[in-house]
Amino acid sequence: MSSDLIVSYDGTPNDDDALALGRLLAKTGARLALAYIRHSREFDARREELAQHDAERRLESGVAWLGDPDIPTHVVFSGSTGEGLEQLAESEQASVIVFGSDYRTPPGRAEPGTSAQRLLEGGSVAIAVAAAGLRSLGDAAIKTIAVSAVDGDTAAKETADSLAAKLGASIVELGGPPTDLIVVGSQPSASSRRITLSGSSRTMLNAVRGSVLVTPSGGPIRL
Repeated sequence: MSSDLIVSYDGTPNDDDALALGRLLAKTGARLALAYIRHSREFDARREELAQHDAERRLESGVAWLGDPDIPTHVVFSGSTGEGLEQLAESEQASVIVFGSDYRTPPGRAEPGTSAQRLLEGGSVAIAVAAAGLRSLGDAAIKTIAVSAVDGDTAAKETADSLAAKLGASIVELGGPPTDLIVVGSQPSASSRRITLSGSSRTMLNAVRGSVLVTPSGGPIRL
């Protein structure tokens, strides 16, 4: 069975934030999976066995954190974390890749790390970035959703409306109190099904508080 949401997970605390956001988005009924990217195989057989075991152990800890032993896991080999995740998402027909924020991010803000940032520059799959510290909020829920879209973009608004309907959330104005999720659209001039953020969108993301979901151009995300 294919997955709708791929969580990038390596066992770090900020990736626990990604687990938390993935779990919240999965309340739409979407199917969740975890992925760990290995960049190369070890030449020594014993070292390779240990490296593979370490990858699988990290994913098992993520599954245990979520409390659902049926969540599928993937160890993927790729020289680039972003490319490996994007290829897995395409093979799984997943709609969203979920990341934790960069490890230096202040609580409440969402700051993409290097791998997420690369996929925000022309990637073909929607990218979600969890607000730092989301893992520690035991009562976390997506109750409010804001939209940031440039003129001519309808994908972000349609995505937000669909999520709000499934999660029982309210659509709120951007720029008010901290929002649980901000859906950000790509420039309509971007190549179909690609992410291209405007300068104003990037500036906005540096200032807001809350988790973020960035949609490619060409159509809404349906979870």
